[in-house]
Amino acid sequence: MSLRDHLRELRNRFFKAGIAILLGTIVGFIVYQPAFTILTEPITRLSTEEAPVEVIFSSVAQPFDIMLQVALFIGLILSSPIWLYQVWAFIVPGLRKNERRYAMGFIAAAVPLFVGGIALGWFALPQAMAFFTSLTPDGTAHRVLATVYVPFVTRLLLAFGIALVIPVILVGLNMAGILEGKTMLKHWRISVFLIAVIAAMGAPGSDVMTMFYLGAPLALLFALALAIALLGDRRRAKKAAKEHTAGDAEIQRGAQPLSEMTHDD
Repeated sequence: MSLRDHLRELRNRFFKAGIAILLGTIVGFIVYQPAFTILTEPITRLSTEEAPVEVIFSSVAQPFDIMLQVALFIGLILSSPIWLYQVWAFIVPGLRKNERRYAMGFIAAAVPLFVGGIALGWFALPQAMAFFTSLTPDGTAHRVLATVYVPFVTRLLLAFGIALVIPVILVGLNMAGILEGKTMLKHWRISVFLIAVIAAMGAPGSDVMTMFYLGAPLALLFALALAIALLGDRRRAKKAAKEHTAGDAEIQRGAQPLSEMTHDD
């Protein structure tokens, strides 16, 4: 594909993903009130008489801004099957009929992992909130701006969700013949380092164990992705060798009558 075709493909994928996210965001506006209560529950439940904790707004327009952010967050979750497929379709365009099953397999694995990553982030969130609020001095109140808290929580949860999708993308690229398993194995040290960095950034908390909420599943998924990629490489190598052998046999059969005719002459 030319650069212009790539840009046109990117525009079409963005448009389709944008429509799906917009529809999901509309649903997010409808369920905003209970969603906001759920998102703020990990920090508001830490409130005590000695150290009250509450989420506040500091301007008149801020509630609408937060409503928009929460609705968009919900829209990203609800529309994840659509925009994840668009990401895959852009990375591997022009799929042949026998390769479309890879796209369906990618969606079947990526969507549950994305949602599961968000659930995992939600499990780790109270630990981070408990740590940060524990630093509040005695006799003071902990009032958190909604414009600070809500973006922090949504980005944390999205980081967990997207991180768990990365190994599936690696497997998809391997199945499409773009990324070899031996290349992944060769750079495993860099991969482990990146996993540690992503886990440290995405899972703040009071101790190292908080980082493992993201790091351990991500490392296991990367190991699984590496194993699947190596098996895929071996299977394709055997298939290519078999096709090569069959091709040589066909050439020999085609050359045999000519050799016999030359011998008779």
